[in-house]
Amino acid sequence: MVLKVFFPSCCSSADSGILIGRWISEQNSAVILAVVHFPFIPVQVKQYLGEVQRVTQVSVSVLGSWSNSKQEKEESLSEFLEDLGTIFCHEPWIQISKEGDSKFWSCSILQKHSTNPQEEEIILVYYDQRKVMLSHLHPPLDTAGQGAEDASKLSAIFDTVARSQVLFMTDRYDEGPIKLTHWQSDGVEASIIVELLKQASVPACMLLTLLLSLLSGICRSRVLKFWPLSFLWSKLSTCEQLGHRLQHLQVISSNKKAQNQNQVMRKANIFVSLLIDVALGILLMSWLYRKNRIGHLADTLIPVADHVAEELQDLLQWLMGAPAGLKMNRALDQVLGRFFLYHIHLWISYIHLLSPFIEMILWYVGLSACLGLTVALCILSDIIALLTFHIYCFYVYGARLYCLKIYGLSSLWRLFRGKKWNVLRQRVDSCSYDLDQLFIGTLLFTILLFLLPTTALYYLVFTLLRLLVVIVQGLIHLLVDLIDSLPLYSLILRLCRSYRLAAGVKFRVLEQQDGKPLRLLMQINPLSYGGVVQTYRLPTYSCYPRDSWASLCKKLFLGELIYPWKHKGDKQN
Repeated sequence: MVLKVFFPSCCSSADSGILIGRWISEQNSAVILAVVHFPFIPVQVKQYLGEVQRVTQVSVSVLGSWSNSKQEKEESLSEFLEDLGTIFCHEPWIQISKEGDSKFWSCSILQKHSTNPQEEEIILVYYDQRKVMLSHLHPPLDTAGQGAEDASKLSAIFDTVARSQVLFMTDRYDEGPIKLTHWQSDGVEASIIVELLKQASVPACMLLTLLLSLLSGICRSRVLKFWPLSFLWSKLSTCEQLGHRLQHLQVISSNKKAQNQNQVMRKANIFVSLLIDVALGILLMSWLYRKNRIGHLADTLIPVADHVAEELQDLLQWLMGAPAGLKMNRALDQVLGRFFLYHIHLWISYIHLLSPFIEMILWYVGLSACLGLTVALCILSDIIALLTFHIYCFYVYGARLYCLKIYGLSSLWRLFRGKKWNVLRQRVDSCSYDLDQLFIGTLLFTILLFLLPTTALYYLVFTLLRLLVVIVQGLIHLLVDLIDSLPLYSLILRLCRSYRLAAGVKFRVLEQQDGKPLRLLMQINPLSYGGVVQTYRLPTYSCYPRDSWASLCKKLFLGELIYPWKHKGDKQN
């Protein structure tokens, strides 16, 4: 059989002593965690390991002995190290010795209590203890076959090192009876700034929690449940984004401790996303209020609105004539054209009525950028929706009229075939009609059929305009969703500390010689950037429905409305 010994590379120059770690019998592997130096009292070592095992829930024990011949050259040392196996009683007893300046190590296994000892091949695997302890091993995307089994074996090793963090709080400078060598042997890492930030974060989180509870109480009050406010809160993308960010702040300021690594990463990703979002919003706000850009924007808004209205009037005049040489129904064409022209006149009057207040409105709207770039983008989307409300009205009028004619023609077509729609059973049944019904049906079918091209043309033009507005708003919301869902902290961690996000390991052969154990170096394979985004992507709360292309084309053909928001009954993936 093959026995694998995982040895921390930081202990390569440690003084002679005993090896403590965990024995994994299922894998026939030993994970060395630290080296206890001479001199020591065995009873104190056993008591110390018992305390570590109680705290970490890891079966830590003495696995063998370590001899550094460069440090200790007495001939009786090897015999003394063998005798330690009778005191600590671990089977098998691992003996690792470093032969001076030689790059080859000797490793042997003693099985004193075994009746039939077997000769085992030994593989000595070096690993970076700090990287393994701080890294988080992610399960493979393909969780079937040999890959899942290898991942479970690696997970046991990573979990052993990570859960033994209490063991690494003791270094050789401590005034204790036990001297250890591990990755923090040069002194426990500490930072005064980090400790001060931890102490200062407690009152800050308490104050933030109090403010958020107050805001949540206001949001849950009955005032917002009445019709106008409830409709605006559920339909405006700005309100949706504010509610989404409020949930993020509640997650960050929660006193509940994270249960696993995924929850820790989620909190960190939300915090960094909020930080960068607010920073970009403040930069946008500083750019807007510099050199009176708000005033210039307000001065150009009215001419742009007038130009759009003039273009729409020219378009309607073109439709009221003979568009592209098509012969339209003149009476219906004139009625629809004048109806839409009147709406444009109302819209121009409404814009000019608001023109004295537009600069003030934009000035206060610009202040909302301090809440984040996403809030500013959502306000921009809502402003576009308000400025193009007349286009939305044109689209609704044309879609309703077109839908009425489509459903009327389909119903009358069933009349010709002697069928009707059964509302109760939701199916088409046979039905017999008399002569008067067939005559009236033929007359109505002819009228609707000849009026359909005029209605379809208006519907087509205003649907294209509406789709143009929806595409612009959709691009804005895609940018908002990107900022909300992108795991920025995980990506920065992958860029600067790639070993923290481990997808697996790779082994590199260091030395191989007959009669000596095979020496391998275990290196961490970082998770790919696509895997980081897929694993730690934050959920979003976009207010737009996610229709398939087939459903969208069906709605456009039948004249059903494409609403710029989602409904309660819409299923979301």
